[in-house]
Parts: sequence; structure tokens; C-alpha cells
Amino acid sequence: MIILEHPIYKLIGEVADAMELECYVVGGVVRDYFLQRPCSDIDVVCVGSGIALAEEVAKKIGDTYDFIPEVHCYRNFGTAQIHIYGRHMKPPTDDEELELEFVGARRESYQRDSRKPIVEDGTLEDDQNRRDFTVNAMAVCLNSGRFGELVDPFGGIRDLNKGILRTPLNPDITFSDDPLRMMRAVRFASQLGFTIDSRCFQAIIDNADRLKIISQERITAELNKIILSPRPSVGIKLLEKSGLLPLFFSELSRLKGVETRDGRSHKDNFYHTLEVLDNVAEKSDDLWLRWAALLHDIGKPATKRYDEKLGWTFHGHEVKGSQMVKRIFKRLRLPLDAKMKYVEKLVLLHLRSIVISEDVVTDSAVRRLLFEAGDDIDDLMLLCEADITSKKEEKKKRFRDNYQLVRQKLVELEEKDRIRNFQPPVSGLDIMETFGIGPCHEIGVIKDAIKDAILEGTIPNEREAAWQMMLDLAKPLGLKPVK
Repeated sequence: MIILEHPIYKLIGEVADAMELECYVVGGVVRDYFLQRPCSDIDVVCVGSGIALAEEVAKKIGDTYDFIPEVHCYRNFGTAQIHIYGRHMKPPTDDEELELEFVGARRESYQRDSRKPIVEDGTLEDDQNRRDFTVNAMAVCLNSGRFGELVDPFGGIRDLNKGILRTPLNPDITFSDDPLRMMRAVRFASQLGFTIDSRCFQAIIDNADRLKIISQERITAELNKIILSPRPSVGIKLLEKSGLLPLFFSELSRLKGVETRDGRSHKDNFYHTLEVLDNVAEKSDDLWLRWAALLHDIGKPATKRYDEKLGWTFHGHEVKGSQMVKRIFKRLRLPLDAKMKYVEKLVLLHLRSIVISEDVVTDSAVRRLLFEAGDDIDDLMLLCEADITSKKEEKKKRFRDNYQLVRQKLVELEEKDRIRNFQPPVSGLDIMETFGIGPCHEIGVIKDAIKDAILEGTIPNEREAAWQMMLDLAKPLGLKPVK
């Protein structure tokens, strides 16, 4: 017997009883109940019309909670959704939101060239047969006579206890019918720390090429969930090992491997990247910072060279990598807005603080770093510190100590010079009005010189000092103030 405490379950059960429908809560919410994980997405299956049940549940909610939620019906799919906010419940819980999805039990069959099934009405058994994994195929009855009764035909509880992902039916058929399930297997393994059953994993390898019939948007949605998992490297390694990763993210796959020449090797940049990603994941849940970690060395394969004196080099990989971000985001259907610009910036700048920490940490170098990073300076520093993956503890300690010095100087110089996101105190319009000129090359020369002087600490970040420098620079350029 499962203890379903939330009042919404009994309410749904009462409505189902009145309509003489078998009714169950299924899938992720049941799985997460046993894993003691929060879950606000509740999937309800009834043997009958899910849409009709949803509409009656909405009316019952109206009678009980003094508000009638909107029912979003998707008649082509036979599903309906109801969104409930905690403030409407009794007692109110403002921080709670529930997404209820209702569907009639169904059986599915697939055509080779599509993951869209041919759907027919079915029984609870039919519905459980079509589920992706045994841990997602468990159902709990909501009808009053059997309320809380677990229906677990495939041993989902056993697999939960063992931490194993298996398909209810033949995995070759399961993954071939809907290849997105292969991405979901990797995602659940990464999110939950589960192991994919060996037979299932072999089926993923065998059916990897079927992923090509899945839209990029759906693939990327699963990839983002993998990247957001507690240890993203678990999922990325599984994607690579299964052969899925090269199908949609070949740039990342190309990081893998070590080349040796004259007895000199470089590190495996694929595994280094995953270590950096995990390091960032320990500190931040931000998806786009994690993307910056995943792409920070993406330009290395294109810039790899062998020098007889220096060994393996990757000069300019940060520039190349930053240039690759837009192409990757566009193909993966990721946003091409400020989020992409943020990732581009961090990839471009990820070596700057490393260079500073290797040398004398000068005020001017830190000012330039702060100027270039702007409001993203803290994220950049986190990424750079995560990039320290040396196995030599002495080297790692030296880097970390220097980073602390860089951080300290960042705080001091920001308080003193207000460099973050600063605009030079003298604008191009000021220069044109002062000397009676239109847009020209000389304006850029003066503005850049003032900016460099402030960043170098030659003059303070103040209008009076910048104005005087403008006048001094104008003379050799043949510019005179107009009266």
C-alpha cells in the first residue's frame, strides 16, 4: 500500500469512481515517491477518456477550492493538462505548483520511419507495456476501493532498489520504436546515478543510428537535462560509449583521444573537459555556465599543432572555440540570444585569468580582465578554477593560491576604479563637439588611448583626467578645440 498524502489524489479518485473509471497515477511521480524525490508533474491514466476525466476533475476542484482551473486539451493525442497553484489549495501552499496530465490507457504500434505511434484504446496492462523503463511503469490505483495499491508487473521496485534501468519489453523493440528513449536512458542514469542494464545498453548501441529520426529539439532537451544532472560526465560518457554522441555533437567527440609523437603526448581533452564540467557542476546549477565548461576547449582539435621544441600546442583555441559556439548552438537549436553571447564570452576569456595567475598579478592585467568580463567575472573565475585538473598537487595549489590573489585584486580594484562594465568618461560625441569634427579615425584613436590609460592605471577613471588627456592627444593629431 502506497501512502499518497496530497489531497489531489483522493479528489481525482472520487471523480473517477463517480464516472466508473479505473484510474491510476503512473510513471515518474511513483518512481520519485520511492526515491523520496520531489515531483510536481503528475501523470494520471484512466481506462477510458482522459480528457473527460480531466474536465470533471477541474469542476470538482472548483467545488472544493473555490476556483476552476483551465483544462488544456490536446485531442489529437487524447491528453489534457491542469495546472494548479498552491495558493488555491486548502490550506494554501504558495510555493507549490502541480502539473496534472490525464490520458486514457492505450496501446501503441510504430512505423519504421517515425516515433509517432499509432494509438488505440487499451487496458492498464497495455499502457504499462508501452512505458520506457520498468521504474517508470509502476502504477498506483486512485479508486477508493483500491486506493494506494501498487501495480508493478515488471519489477520496478526491485530495479529501483538495485539502481538498474531496464525496459519492460524487448529493448531492441523499445528503442527502435521510439529512439528518444535511448537519450532518456542516459539521462536517467546521469540524474539518478543508475546503471543501464547490459542488454539494454547493447540495444542502444545497436539502435543508435535510429536517433536520426528524432527532432534536434527533443535531443537537445534531453542533453540539457544530462548537463544539469549532479555529475554530467556520467551521461556524456554514456553518450560517447553508446555511439549516440557523434550523431548530434561530433565536435565534442573529436576532443577524445591522445596523440603521441617523439615520445610526447597531450592530455585527452574529452575527459579533461568532462572533469571541468563536473567541477563547475559542484559549484553552480546554471545551465549556460555548464555549457561554457563543456565548450571551453572545443577549439583544440582545429588548433592542434606539434612543435619540435614546445611539443603539442593549441595556440588560439579559445578564439577558435568562441567562433564555433554560434554554429553549435544553431545546429543544436539552442538559443541564439544573450545566453549564447555569454557562452561565447566565457570560452574566449577562459585563459585570461590563467595567464595572469601564472605570472605576476599586476593591477593593469586585473583591470583588463575585469573590463572584458564585466558582470560575468565571477562565473569566469569559477570556470577558470574548475579548469585546474592537474594531477600534481603542488601545481594545483600554486594556481589556487594565485587565483585567490586575483580575486582579492578584483575586489580591491573594482571598489577603487569602478572598472566593471565601465564606459570611458569621454565619449565620441564629446570629442566631435569639442573639436568640431564628424565621425573619423581620430576619434577612435583618442577613445582607445583614454581607455588603455585607465586600464593601465596611468590616469584615474574620472572625467577631469580623461578630458585633459583628450586635449593632450588632440594636439599631435592636428585637432583644435572650437570656440
